[in-house]
Amino acid sequence: MSALETVLADLRAESEQLDALVAPLDDSDTGGWRTPTPAPGWTVAHQIAHLAWTDDTAHQAATDKAAWDATVLAAMEDPDGFVDAEAARGAQAAPADLLARWRTARARLEQALRAHPAGEKLPWYGPPMSPTSMATARFMETWAHARDVADALGVTLPREDRVRHVVHLGIRTRGFAFAGRGLDVPADPIQVALVLPGGDVHEDGPADAAQSVRGSAYDFALLVTQRVHRADTDLVAVGPDADRWLDVAQAFAGPSGEGRPPRVDA
Repeated sequence: MSALETVLADLRAESEQLDALVAPLDDSDTGGWRTPTPAPGWTVAHQIAHLAWTDDTAHQAATDKAAWDATVLAAMEDPDGFVDAEAARGAQAAPADLLARWRTARARLEQALRAHPAGEKLPWYGPPMSPTSMATARFMETWAHARDVADALGVTLPREDRVRHVVHLGIRTRGFAFAGRGLDVPADPIQVALVLPGGDVHEDGPADAAQSVRGSAYDFALLVTQRVHRADTDLVAVGPDADRWLDVAQAFAGPSGEGRPPRVDA
């Protein structure tokens, strides 16, 4: 199986897991589509609307340059607020309509990424992306928003090894995370060794590097998607650059958020 097909299969599985979680919900604000999630101002409906909108936008980037250009121009008019605005607009739909929109959007995007010309990248809000990179980014975001929905509904999702895609992206975006905070990007290598839920170790960087990050791959994924405070992970950093990285880690494009506060034990 190609790298693209592997990521697409895992993205499909992650999406279907979230779909199964929200499909039975009613339109209420207690255990339903209008339930607030940990993301301020976002309900379950906002989360799904955002995924649907981003899948639609990625499909434009892959298939319709004119539509993509128009979307970018609209985003430039409100660079700090367009994501929230689109989520709010989509969340107004009836749950059945919103769910149908997301299902259609993600299926169309999968087909478009598979059909995209080999070696040709897609435009995006940051650097252009290969179909495999786009699928990985879509996995990361779907995985992160699924955790928000699960937290809102009091559900614990299973820990699967496909979280490795989030880990991979979190490592690849280390320089971006520093630069996005106006910090110098460290030149020294950092060795990363993270234990996947199934027990395998995801490794990156030279084994003899003086600096390192070790711990749970799942915790690392939560951290780089800003779904957990660093203090609530088992991650251990050795070296000043590695330590600073865990403070600024960010696997997603756009401004760095405030992250999550540390848990307060009862």
